Amino acid sequence: MGRWSCQVVPLPAPTSSPLCSPQLAALACGFVMRLYAGVKDKGFLQQLHLVGLIAQFESLLSTYSEEIGMLEDMEVGISDLQRVTFKITEAKSDDPGDLQPVVSGRREHYTVEVPLPHDVFEALPEEIKEGKLLQVYPVLFNVGINQQQTLAERFGDISSQERINQKNFEILDGYYKSLSDKVPLQYLPCFQTQTDLKELLETLGQNIVTKKRKNVEILWLAGTICRRLNGIRFTSCKSAKDRTSMSVTLEQCALLRDEHELNKDYFVRALDCMRREGCRIENVQKNIKCRKYAFNMLQLMAFPKFYRPPDGTYGKVDT
Repeated sequence: MGRWSCQVVPLPAPTSSPLCSPQLAALACGFVMRLYAGVKDKGFLQQLHLVGLIAQFESLLSTYSEEIGMLEDMEVGISDLQRVTFKITEAKSDDPGDLQPVVSGRREHYTVEVPLPHDVFEALPEEIKEGKLLQVYPVLFNVGINQQQTLAERFGDISSQERINQKNFEILDGYYKSLSDKVPLQYLPCFQTQTDLKELLETLGQNIVTKKRKNVEILWLAGTICRRLNGIRFTSCKSAKDRTSMSVTLEQCALLRDEHELNKDYFVRALDCMRREGCRIENVQKNIKCRKYAFNMLQLMAFPKFYRPPDGTYGKVDT
């Protein structure tokens, strides 16, 4: 569909070093995918070496019980990605072994070297071919959507989520301002629904400070802004298979509706079809040997409307 979004990995074990972090592996994979997709896009390549790449991580963790610790670990791992830069080199050959990214450096700074085939490398701007280090701007937005988040909002504390979203909004807004100063915005992707980027950011900022339970519009706006900024996206929850599946399929259907003329009358049908027959249920099958999302009816009553799977695709799982 021409829009880049990676749905990824279970949360990491506690670590403060990105070198052993799943986030670094996901970032490297997303960077390489986006680079190959944009190698003929002069505007994107100019953006890449003048400003850098935005990498947005979407989290659906609750701020209650054990998931608080997971969210804190995730925040640290993603924040540490600010220390990572990418360097593009020409590969010795087209052999797959010579095209593997290589990580080097120390805890304070890591460089991921990305070898490219000769023909691809030659298409890059001189600044990149000469070895200029390419910056990454990682941002994390979290909105809990399950029944535990209901408890957190009514009886617990959601200040960590509010702090994370506010902090990362400021990073995202700063990236946009830096981009506006260095790259003509007409080089950014052309969408059918051309809401002004500045307006989208203002709306996102308003939603972040608004006291609204399970405000998933934060995630929708952040995702839209990231795509408009030529960024890469990652979605995860506790296991990266259940809540993540609901979010990824919702994003796919929204793109079909907004960018590929899916009739709004068929939106829910397409959404249910993706969740019932698509690759996300296959992911569940590979993980737990059962084609059912790990939800029950009581849990789903707490979920926002568009994050609920169709009947027959969820229930008790025996593993």
